[in-house]
Amino acid sequence: MHPESWQLTDDLDDFLARAGGFLRSRPAPHTVPLTVTDTLRRHGQRYHGADAPFFGTLTAADGTVVAALFRTPPSGLYLTAVTARQADALAERLAGLGHRLPEVCAERDSAAEFARAWQRRTGATARARRRERLYRLGELTPPSPAPRGRPRVAGPADRELLIRWYGEFARAIGEGAGRDAGAWADARLSYGGVTLWEAADGTPLAMAGATREIAGQVRVAPVYTPPGLRGRGYAGAVTAEVSRAARAAGAAEVLLFTDLANPTSNALYQRLGYREVADFTVWGFAA
Repeated sequence: MHPESWQLTDDLDDFLARAGGFLRSRPAPHTVPLTVTDTLRRHGQRYHGADAPFFGTLTAADGTVVAALFRTPPSGLYLTAVTARQADALAERLAGLGHRLPEVCAERDSAAEFARAWQRRTGATARARRRERLYRLGELTPPSPAPRGRPRVAGPADRELLIRWYGEFARAIGEGAGRDAGAWADARLSYGGVTLWEAADGTPLAMAGATREIAGQVRVAPVYTPPGLRGRGYAGAVTAEVSRAARAAGAAEVLLFTDLANPTSNALYQRLGYREVADFTVWGFAA
């Protein structure tokens, strides 16, 4: 028997039964699969789109899970860390099954290995679309002086605002297609998962979201300030408040991603006390 084999499934419960321990063993680098699968479990497998997601694990000969993947169409493939050989075996398997992938996201080296393998196996053109950095909160240092205004946890009356701002955020980062902003807002409102920074008269100025705590980690996302209100410190203030609240609620790790093409946001989060964990890359595929 081959020492390792990829197992694919559309059964979320089966996937979590096999991969849950592996994902929880490294909650920071596995933050995305942990939070996405938790959302699917709570809100249904069509939460991210009309097509059913699929999942996979790479299992060693002794049954130990050593890698995992998921895809929630229309989004691309999300992959945990793999070697070149493991990436090639996965590309061969998925291509043989007729899968068409718009992109892959993984830690930098793993993403590059899979992109090369997918290019070899399918003839697709691969291009690095976005480079991201995962940060972990160290000692929180709120902005001083703080900007005018105050934090407030968003409530049902803010639903339309959250829908509009989430749509603007998703389009700005190129992830608008297929996303249901209403479903996102409802899910976040169900547990107080968005905080607003508002002016003294109650006018919302910025927002920061946070995932539910799972495996001891909370990820701050998204952070958004409308274009006309940027550069005034609102994003830093609301991010600091969400980070503080996550820590106060007992999260062992508070995480966030930044776009490495945006030096302003990377510098801001480092000033708040966030420290580098790992770099990730999104590779896009075209026929």
